Amino acid sequence: MSELVLYEKRNHTSFITINRPDKMNALSAEVARLLAEAWVEFRGDPDAWTAVLTGNGPAFCAGGDLKEALENAKNPQENATPTVPGVRPGSSYSEFTVANGLWKPIIAAVNGHCMAGGFGLALNCDIRIASDNARFGASEIRWSHMAGGQNYILPRIVPLGWAFWLLFSGQTIDAQTAYNIGLIQEITPPEGLLDAATRLADTINANGPLVAQHTKEFTYRSLDLPLSSSRFFEGMFYGHLRQSPDYNEGTASFVEKRNPKFLGKANS
Repeated sequence: MSELVLYEKRNHTSFITINRPDKMNALSAEVARLLAEAWVEFRGDPDAWTAVLTGNGPAFCAGGDLKEALENAKNPQENATPTVPGVRPGSSYSEFTVANGLWKPIIAAVNGHCMAGGFGLALNCDIRIASDNARFGASEIRWSHMAGGQNYILPRIVPLGWAFWLLFSGQTIDAQTAYNIGLIQEITPPEGLLDAATRLADTINANGPLVAQHTKEFTYRSLDLPLSSSRFFEGMFYGHLRQSPDYNEGTASFVEKRNPKFLGKANS
């Protein structure tokens, strides 16, 4: 990939690391482009079942690079970010999974500051684990910006009052508060963060890739559907899953009291 965004695959897990620690991993246009390339690589690799996203150094991501953004605003054509093949035009780094059909599970391993666009990036992951020194905030409102990638997701994750508190105040919360309101699912010491994320990824991968991807896609697509439509939609997904070798392998492994050997193939 690049020195700015590191990509490594171990077993069935891809580790994507924003590597701009001197800038608190701020999202420059180049970092955003490289992140999109990383998602495309992850999406297209049938042997990569789950991803862990993190930041190198003392921060997960401090948000967009506002200094660069100001320069780009002065010269929009000259500083336009080139598009990435396989990525829908106009989709940002913070909404890649929904905008571009990436239905594989993604875990955010949040170390240190997770602010503004970086907060949106973490929110667009499916599960969030944080070190005990993490801080979260939708700080854009302090600079008269809207919290892109956060406004529509926060009320779907935390109680509405907390969503408005974060979006209106621009203030931060610590890891314990984030855990208490359901924003994150686990708190670890900083030195144990990646180990915890890896263990979770391994647990997910042990269940097989196809059922995890079906579950993620169905869940996101059904969020805005009425119950009757969701039930019908679920039947379509379940019917598709039942045609895969993994479905029968799971049943056989349970009956035979052994570990399953999933292939991740859609059908026989």
